[in-house]
Amino acid sequence: MSRLVDLSMPVHPNMVTFPRVPPPVMLVYETWEQFAERIGAAAHGATWLTASYYVATSDHVGTHVDAVKHLRGPDAPGPEGIPLDYCYSDGVVLDFRHLEKGAGISVEDLQGALKKIDYRLKEKDIVLIQTGASAYNHEPRYLTDHCGMTGEATRWLIENGVKMMGTDAVTFDPPVWAMFERKEFWEAHRVMLDQEYWHLENLMNLDQLPPHGFKLSVFPVKWMGTTAAPVRAVGIVDD
Repeated sequence: MSRLVDLSMPVHPNMVTFPRVPPPVMLVYETWEQFAERIGAAAHGATWLTASYYVATSDHVGTHVDAVKHLRGPDAPGPEGIPLDYCYSDGVVLDFRHLEKGAGISVEDLQGALKKIDYRLKEKDIVLIQTGASAYNHEPRYLTDHCGMTGEATRWLIENGVKMMGTDAVTFDPPVWAMFERKEFWEAHRVMLDQEYWHLENLMNLDQLPPHGFKLSVFPVKWMGTTAAPVRAVGIVDD
């Protein structure tokens, strides 16, 4: 019997988003009654039909996957270029909740986390970084209180066959204040400049997954030419 675990952040106008990324706008532009009136059905007794919403959002709101275009520029592939076989595979959760806020996850940290769960990475594993930040993803500290990946650690995962990775924090890197403190800016993101890899941000409920032995489905919406796209991330666990 499989258990489905929803790993996606709720999207709504009052949600916490990355600095300078506006939250979504969601407005009803035609109510149930208005549609019935407009098409003439109300005159025949069908006074309640279908409503429609207008949604305006950034491509980096909520649970999403970053495409290499996010770093490389306008001629690079967007979400439509992400191979689908990288979006459904075996999942691995590495727990770094013990690290200090602002810490950069090193290669040694990754190796230690894998040793702790007695797991060896293989081709196309999807690796999820658990920082613990999703427990307060509705609070301002969600933007500041988490660890994040270093460039070296990101490259090490790629060298070990990982093409898709993700985090339960607002960014795959350490928080902005830590970047400025170390004068190292988006080092994990910048690996995309010369490597084919993709990462997920704003995941949640990683504590409901086992360390390994489950499947992950992280298919993005097929947005063309954007730098990221929304994902309904789901863990599939055989209990």
